Amino acid sequence: MKRYIATAAFSALLASQVLAEEIVAVPFDGSFDDATFAVESAIVGQGLVIDYVSHVGDMLNRTGADVGSDKQIFSAADIFVFCSAKISREVMEADPMNIGYCPYTIFVAENESGVQVGYRSYPDGPMEKVEALLAGIVEEAAGN
Repeated sequence: MKRYIATAAFSALLASQVLAEEIVAVPFDGSFDDATFAVESAIVGQGLVIDYVSHVGDMLNRTGADVGSDKQIFSAADIFVFCSAKISREVMEADPMNIGYCPYTIFVAENESGVQVGYRSYPDGPMEKVEALLAGIVEEAAGN
């Protein structure tokens, strides 16, 4: 019974953290390719290494018919995956469970609303350092 209560409490905690997250997106005045170049340049300009670029838009467009959908969500969408050794160490020294937020991501997406650049927000506390990093990269890429 104790195990059940602990599992339920842990699940409630995770759910509250997931619900607290928001997607922060800003419009990009330019093409999708210009936006991906700007994001890549801003990430590298911070001295960070991009681990991977996930081509989510291509995957969704390629697999739509396979899952019974004919709706195009994005004309293009990429997610840049990276980490910061310095900031990651700081936030994980504050709370080792912040490992669950690493690596960090910034997306570029284009649909009928235009091109947008953005990221997932993080909880208050140590993770605000990560959110500030992401906000700065997006701001630089968007030219704000």
